[in-house]
Amino acid sequence: MAVRAAPLRRPAAVYRRILVPLVADEESETAVALAAELAGDYGSTITAVVVVEVPPALPLEAHMLEEEAAAKRALEDARAIASSRGVRVRARVLRARIAGEAIVEEAESSDADVIVLRAPRSGRRWKMFGRTVDHILKHAPCRVMVDAPPPA
Repeated sequence: MAVRAAPLRRPAAVYRRILVPLVADEESETAVALAAELAGDYGSTITAVVVVEVPPALPLEAHMLEEEAAAKRALEDARAIASSRGVRVRARVLRARIAGEAIVEEAESSDADVIVLRAPRSGRRWKMFGRTVDHILKHAPCRVMVDAPPPA
């Protein structure tokens, strides 16, 4: 008589602290919606961040009013999307030389369980991994979910 082992069941992942990096002036609705879906069932917290990349020739504190305004608009959009799903968002604007490094540092300092981000789009073709996504995938201290919808 053959004995069959019961299949192993993996517990569903519970993400308590979700980090969602956004790009100002680009659509990020799907990444925020995915994060809100993950957060909604477990009362998780979402931290949405926009990194203002400051050129090396300028000090990190340089006035970048247009970039800051675009970052704030992106964060307000994220709040509205998550709020429509009953989830609150903590919003932050970060300044850095390299966005990927700032996002990884934020994930470490906030003890994020997962980073949810949208794959960058370049022209008419989707690039699966850009410089920032590549850095995050290589250095993230937690899981990473990349939302990469098919091209239109």
